[in-house]
Amino acid sequence: MNISEKINLTDTTPEDRSPEDRSMAIRETLRNAIIDRRLAPGTKLSESEVGSLFDVSRTVARAALQMLAFEGLVKTERNRGAFVSNPSPEEARQIFASRRLIEPGIVAAAVERLTPEDIAEFRRQLDEEERYLNERGPAARRAEIKASGDFHLMLASVAGNVILQRFMDELVARSSLVIALYGRSGVSSCGHAEHSAVLDALEKGDGERAAKLMIHHIDHIEADLDLQLKQGLGLKDALSLA
Repeated sequence: MNISEKINLTDTTPEDRSPEDRSMAIRETLRNAIIDRRLAPGTKLSESEVGSLFDVSRTVARAALQMLAFEGLVKTERNRGAFVSNPSPEEARQIFASRRLIEPGIVAAAVERLTPEDIAEFRRQLDEEERYLNERGPAARRAEIKASGDFHLMLASVAGNVILQRFMDELVARSSLVIALYGRSGVSSCGHAEHSAVLDALEKGDGERAAKLMIHHIDHIEADLDLQLKQGLGLKDALSLA
């Protein structure tokens, strides 16, 4: 199956858009396909193929791939091109270590700015998470991972720090890929109940408790990942299992 069969090209890049807008639209479409694992880790993303699929120049396609490389979702190799990232166990650990440093600060800022309207929006988000949790199949799992990540992005938005929002956008994107790759359970383990507990603490104005719950929550996500490097079997042993 080629790239065009794995991504949704309904978000086209009309001629009246600027090159920057076209690159952003391509980046968003490819980003969603990577996080959803419709584009598997290691998939080659050639500038010529991306340009052909979206009917843009290689320059525009290259800019989109560079954005994804900056986010860590694509890796570029000299003389080989761009590939969907395949994060190592150590990279996965570093992602969650970064989240443990950043998200308590986001929670502390959010508790000072949270409005009743924000609370209502968070409740709607939690309802969406629960709906996906009750569904089955790969599509529901992808949607649940995305909805869970959106909860954290909403907190970053409420906190009101644009720089932290950008950091979280990258961290959540990388986390989603790691969860899809290494997650052991049938769901993302970015637990619905834990999100509810964080929100309850925020609604009560208890930022300290919300921050502690967030750390516990991130620990829980990482604990559900199988990050052990596995020793491959020798040829004889592998064939004997057939």
